[in-house]
Amino acid sequence: MKTIKDYIRTIPDFPAPGVQFRDVTTLFGDARGLRLAVDQLLSPWAGTRIDKVAGLEARGFILGGAVAHQLSTGFVPIRKKGKLPGTTIEESYALEYGTAVMEIHADAIGAGERVLLVDDLLATGGTAGAGIRLIERLGGTVVGCAFVIDLPDLGGRAHLRALGMEVHTLCAFEGD
Repeated sequence: MKTIKDYIRTIPDFPAPGVQFRDVTTLFGDARGLRLAVDQLLSPWAGTRIDKVAGLEARGFILGGAVAHQLSTGFVPIRKKGKLPGTTIEESYALEYGTAVMEIHADAIGAGERVLLVDDLLATGGTAGAGIRLIERLGGTVVGCAFVIDLPDLGGRAHLRALGMEVHTLCAFEGD
């Protein structure tokens, strides 16, 4: 039986020399692989009330939408600045060189709603941390964070746990 890791293609030296890019499009393109990923992403929260699933741009939209469908709940996109058409709130976060900004619609999550945050990859935790802060600023409670891939050497899990988050990943690539 194939594992999640078996469905993920590694592309060496992309987008820069020395980088091992973990490509989840091969996971998404396989019906069994995608089903396995969706089932495993939500399994720790079986029986837990989840009102919304939030996905981080862009691959988190694919996974988050599928997880939301499976849970029969709504989906909320958290996007890069300038991509959402309505009234938004924004949150900046640190990158290796500089900062970036994520946004969410100001009416996307109601006070007291319980939200599962989903993305494909956990690296430093900066983007996910910004997503968590956006959800909390709208009055939502993040019940947990689910990722397909963890790059543990980059410290994202520790960063999110320091924020009080439960973190679930399906596979890890050490040394990245």
